[in-house]
Amino acid sequence: MTTERPITGERAPATALFEELLERIAADVPGALGAAVSVHHHGKPLHAVATRGLAATFVPAQLDRFGGPVPTAAHTGEPVVTGDVFADERWPSLTLDGLLGHHPGPAADWPRVQGVAALPAPWGADGRLVLSVTLDRPATEETLNVLRRHERFTAMALVVAEAAQPDRTEQILDLLQSRAALEEAKGIVIALRRCDPDEAWATLRRASQQFNVKVRELAVALVELMAGAPAPQPDGDRTIHPGPAARAAAEQVLRAFASEAELTGL
Repeated sequence: MTTERPITGERAPATALFEELLERIAADVPGALGAAVSVHHHGKPLHAVATRGLAATFVPAQLDRFGGPVPTAAHTGEPVVTGDVFADERWPSLTLDGLLGHHPGPAADWPRVQGVAALPAPWGADGRLVLSVTLDRPATEETLNVLRRHERFTAMALVVAEAAQPDRTEQILDLLQSRAALEEAKGIVIALRRCDPDEAWATLRRASQQFNVKVRELAVALVELMAGAPAPQPDGDRTIHPGPAARAAAEQVLRAFASEAELTGL
C-alpha cells in the first residue's frame, strides 16, 4: 500500500485505517485487483493517498498520463462504472498496450484488468475524494454500492491523515464542519426527492453552479430554511454564513422540489 507520506516504525493511525479500508473493499468486491483513495483539496491536483494491489500503479497512470475512471469521477462529480476499461471510448488513451509500454512492472497483471468503479464524494469546501476499485471482471452498480458503504470510513481515515500533519488543526475542523453541513443538506434532498446519496450530492452541486454560490453555503441555507432556525454550528471563524445569494438559491431549490413533487404526484 502507498501513502501520501513515508511511514517508519510503528504504523501511523491513518496508515492502519487505510489498510483496513482497502482490505475490506477487496474482500467485499469479487475479483478485486486493487483499490485506491484519491483526493483533490488544498489547491493540490488529484492524487492517490492510499492504494492496494494493482491500483498502486493503475491509478497514478490514469492521473498522470492516460485519463480514466478516477479522474473522470473527480472532474464530473458523478460515479463512474465500466465493464471493459480498455475498450471504453471515454478514455481512448487508456489502452493495454499503453500500460504495458509505460508501466511494464506489472505486465502479467495488466491483461487481467477489466472493470473499474470510481465513486466521488465532497471533501472540504471545494475538494473531492474518489474511492475506486479495479476488477478482473465487469464493474456493476453493485460494485458502486460496496464503495458507498465504505465512503464514511474513507472520510474518517482522511481526517486522521490530516490530523497527523503539522499545523492542520484549523483545516481539519473546517473539513469536518463543511462535511457536516453537506451531509445534512444531502439528507434533505434525499427525503424530498426520494433519491440516492449520489443524486442528492449531484443536485446540490448543480444548484451551487447554477446560482454561483458555494455548495457549503447552499447546504447550510437549505438546512436553516427547512428547520426555520439557524443551523447548529460552532462559534467563531468556522461558522458557515450563507449570503443572500445562497439563501435565495435555497428557496428556489425547495420551490423546484415542490413543483417536481406536484408533477409526479408524490
